[in-house]
Amino acid sequence: MKRLFDWGSAYIRECDWKDLALIKFCLCAMGALIGLCVPEKKRKIPLILAGLVFLATYIPLMVNFGRMVCRSLSSDTE
Repeated sequence: MKRLFDWGSAYIRECDWKDLALIKFCLCAMGALIGLCVPEKKRKIPLILAGLVFLATYIPLMVNFGRMVCRSLSSDTE
């Protein structure tokens, strides 16, 4: 398993932002396809879980992005 993570880390180091965007679109499409397979009567729990996972990942990502933008702006003015 460690070897698999090492390969993943090496791949990410070689990627640029376009490659990572494609990975995210792929994962989003996969999630949508899986979501379409859930019976309509049982979609409430997966919807709530997906929303929680989205919030738990989106907020820290945007906080980090905001910090990076602030650092960039402060270094540009100096």
